[in-house]
Amino acid sequence: MVTTRPSPTGFGSQFNSSGARIAVVTGGNKGIGLEVCRQLAAGGLTVVLTARDETRGAAAAEKLREQGLSGVVIFHQLEITDASSIARLVEFLKTHFGRLDILVNNAAVGGTELVDDPSFGPKPEGEQFSGMDYQQRIGWMWRNCRETYDTAKEGLHTNYYGTKQHFRGEELKQELNDGDNLTEERLDELMETFLKDLEAGASEVRGWPSEFASYKVAKAAVNAYSRIMARRHPALRVNCAHPGFVKTDMTRNAGLLTPQEGASNVVKVALLPAGGPTCAFFALGAEASFI
Repeated sequence: MVTTRPSPTGFGSQFNSSGARIAVVTGGNKGIGLEVCRQLAAGGLTVVLTARDETRGAAAAEKLREQGLSGVVIFHQLEITDASSIARLVEFLKTHFGRLDILVNNAAVGGTELVDDPSFGPKPEGEQFSGMDYQQRIGWMWRNCRETYDTAKEGLHTNYYGTKQHFRGEELKQELNDGDNLTEERLDELMETFLKDLEAGASEVRGWPSEFASYKVAKAAVNAYSRIMARRHPALRVNCAHPGFVKTDMTRNAGLLTPQEGASNVVKVALLPAGGPTCAFFALGAEASFI
């Protein structure tokens, strides 16, 4: 989910003397998040790179600063499932900037445990993936992971962007796509229902996804939640951005796009002009249907 607000009248601070726009990127220490930070900072923005691990996050921010980007890169620790960690970031933003212009909710987990299955052959690396199409790469990933109740629960509590087209149950599709009537309370109920169905081994009966279920369910729920937020805050631009199937640690480098390419699809949405679309879904940088 990418949230922006109209460009403010610039003012300085100890971290932002130029009065540039302020962007926060969650999960910014590697992969797509790191590249989103780089591209935003290259455009002259002040970027707050956040990560769970302080050592890795600080190192990532320093690496970007060494590249001589025109903007400013600052690290701040953030665990998005920890209310106290979120509160500390909010206080930091209030104290040093007094505002936030762009929020890129990039942090995510796979919702599975990685398991190398010898029966499926050796793990493809580098150019070995070049002979595999999208479905073959996804198939390899699914055969080499395991989804449990605990990993699914973690996925629902962490993940933030994705699409709804993976749902086989038409009733679920329609309910999650009903942006005008869906409520936050009903979304919470649906997530609890998913976990109960998964624990009972009945997820397919209701039409939940059969592969990478928690990842897809969580991302679809955030898509729906973004529409609730867009209605609640009409002055903001609240949109969803799908970067594509990207080569990252989460995909075990099986993706089709580089982190630079995936990040550019997110940055396009983050930098939409004032008066641009809100309550929209963008796939590969272009506006698309939620379903």
